[in-house]
Amino acid sequence: MNTENQDVLLDLEGEEEEGEEEDEEDGETVLELNQVIVPTYGAVLDQQNLHTPEWADFDDKPDSLFFSDGQRRIDFVLVYEDESKKITHKRSDRKKQKRKREVYESNLINNGLQLEATRSSSFRHLSTDPNCPSERYLLYREWAHPKNIFKLQPLDFIRKYYGEKIGIYFAWLGFYTNMLIIAAVVGVGCFLYGCLTKDNCTWSQEVCDPNIGGNIIMCPQCDKVCTYWNLTITCESSKKLCIFDSFGTLVFAVFMGIWVTLFLEFWKRRQAELEYEWDTVEYLEQEEQVRPEYEAQCTHVVMNEITQQEEHVPYTACGKCIRMTFCTSAVFFWILLIIASVIGIIVYRLCVFLVFSSTLSQHISGTEAIRKYLTPQTATSVTASLISFIVIMVLNIIYEKVAILITDFELPRTQTDYENSLTTKMFLFQFVNYYSSCFYIAFFKGKFVGHPGNPVYWLGKYRNEECDPGGCLLELTTQLAIIVGGKSIWNNIQEVLLPWVKNLIGRHCGAARSEKVVPRWEHDYHLQPIGKLGLFYEYLEMVIQFGFVTLFVASFPLAPLLALMNNMLEIRLDAWKLTTQFRRMVPQKAQDIGAWQPIMQGIAILAVATNAMIIAFTSDMIPRLVYYWSFSVPPYGSHSSHTMKGYINSTLSVFNISDFKNASKPFSPWFGNQTTCRYRDLRYPPGHQHQYEHNIYYWHVIAAKLAFVIVMEHVIYFVKFIISYAIPDVSQKTKSKVQREKYLTQKLLHENNLKIVKKNMGKIADKIIKGVDSTFRPKAE
Repeated sequence: MNTENQDVLLDLEGEEEEGEEEDEEDGETVLELNQVIVPTYGAVLDQQNLHTPEWADFDDKPDSLFFSDGQRRIDFVLVYEDESKKITHKRSDRKKQKRKREVYESNLINNGLQLEATRSSSFRHLSTDPNCPSERYLLYREWAHPKNIFKLQPLDFIRKYYGEKIGIYFAWLGFYTNMLIIAAVVGVGCFLYGCLTKDNCTWSQEVCDPNIGGNIIMCPQCDKVCTYWNLTITCESSKKLCIFDSFGTLVFAVFMGIWVTLFLEFWKRRQAELEYEWDTVEYLEQEEQVRPEYEAQCTHVVMNEITQQEEHVPYTACGKCIRMTFCTSAVFFWILLIIASVIGIIVYRLCVFLVFSSTLSQHISGTEAIRKYLTPQTATSVTASLISFIVIMVLNIIYEKVAILITDFELPRTQTDYENSLTTKMFLFQFVNYYSSCFYIAFFKGKFVGHPGNPVYWLGKYRNEECDPGGCLLELTTQLAIIVGGKSIWNNIQEVLLPWVKNLIGRHCGAARSEKVVPRWEHDYHLQPIGKLGLFYEYLEMVIQFGFVTLFVASFPLAPLLALMNNMLEIRLDAWKLTTQFRRMVPQKAQDIGAWQPIMQGIAILAVATNAMIIAFTSDMIPRLVYYWSFSVPPYGSHSSHTMKGYINSTLSVFNISDFKNASKPFSPWFGNQTTCRYRDLRYPPGHQHQYEHNIYYWHVIAAKLAFVIVMEHVIYFVKFIISYAIPDVSQKTKSKVQREKYLTQKLLHENNLKIVKKNMGKIADKIIKGVDSTFRPKAE
């Protein structure tokens, strides 16, 4: 038990939350840290003699943390509610519950705890005296207050009051936020570089040029209802794309691959320092309590191979295998359901694109500037992203309950095992839920569309989506901005506003009942319970954000900046929430951040591949480089020197409108005298002996993309390996401290043994000397 001033309040449920007789009032049991233990399960004999706690009246000192004698400090507060006033329980059940509570209290006394009981007072809110030396208030003033947003966190004070588990979370969050500063600065620099160079973007100028893009008529992007459209309609989107699809994107992607390694390696060093400073280096699983839910199911007897003694377990080896198989199957089943929801969003995209294509004009007139921005592609992208975000938020609620049910059935042994198992399941669910739509846009949309004369159909009915002539990178950026921004706003509302409103209602109702002064523990009891999962959801939120910052950062260099601003606010909101809106958690030890560490390492490895493939297959950087160095000059091009002029024309293939099939031929009549239209692909023109087959430019681009991915991945992975090898997980300073501590411990033990040996040997030597002296003394006389 902690002997410091504390105001922990626990609401005991189950067997410990009991009802009194009808004439009793609500009670509270105050504990502080001599043996016959009576079980609290099954039948409890009424004639059993039990120890009862001392009763004391409240002394009207609202912030007192002492027993009625003013000497013994309160370490724990246990609460039971009077169920006699409720009609949900029978009188016999209430009597049984009361007896179990009395047994529970007697067992606590028999184990050496001192109890003092007091009746409840009516609740009234207290706003706190600034001169009060409450640790919670000091934390609020020096840590949670908004004025401290740029101050360092008092980690040792947080750890002292809330325990190592909460302390290490805020240490990790603060370290992550500080590292984001570097990433945000580089990301903003790359963004500004794109803004400054967008006016020199040759291919965007060609799209907007009335003599180039204005003369290019594009083929319909869907069957029948879609019509021909002018390339200049994508002028504005191509200008925006120049900001994100620039050389700075490549530099930033390489940088982030190195940054994430530096972050993880330096965090390991920081974590090792905290382990030493907070004395959790030797914290092992054996020290952790077994979960009551696990012990309650221990009905099977097995032989422990290590101790060679019998012990109770909840299931046999076969039963454990069956449970694991069922849980694994359930996880994969629900993941498939998430994928099904993503497929539903894709079908929505395909359907609504037909609607927007038939209702939104495909031609630009000078008086209708809105058509420059509201294209069928843009309208489909924005509405689909908003719907995807709503579906993600709804599915989060469902899969949270599913993951908890599966983990409860799995029956982990300790709370750490429970949280690690739940962490893995929830992250898998969230990974598919949040990232699947982004993976679709980045790596599947517009990649398998065929050509206008032979389009590829999805599910045998829906024609696959095509990207804008500039690619799908801008749409991926839009998706990320909506999800990251919307997620941050939603989480802050859910995590902060909801408990604040609940507490506000509780205080209002309590103030309406009475104006009596209440003790501190009762005031804190009316705050919101933090829940048995504690900081699980806080970690989950931040790791999902970490995934957005690293996995798709090549398409959105401002993601680290948004994450930085969110996290600076998140730290203070979490601190404000803990110190003012929630009951204090039972302090718990923790050696590290648990399963979140390998999860982030996995994300870091995957991020290198995803960013390399985004640059290669989603952006147009590789096709532009191939054109500049190979196809702008002879033998493939007609320019005398390397240039980007003519790039748009080289990436748009020609299609003869007479080759349309009846199933895909557009309803709208053809305008003008042209007999061909253009489409985004690299194929031979009609009349060629290999018409509509991929041309030599396409195969050069594919080879360059694959080479780029291989080279970029190997270079970054090699650099990551060097960095990981060069930066030890534990700093030399911390190693020296640990080794010196071991040395002093061994020296102390060795010297203590020497003192014992010397003391014993001295007694023996004295006896020998006395014996020899008594033997030779007569001769000497």
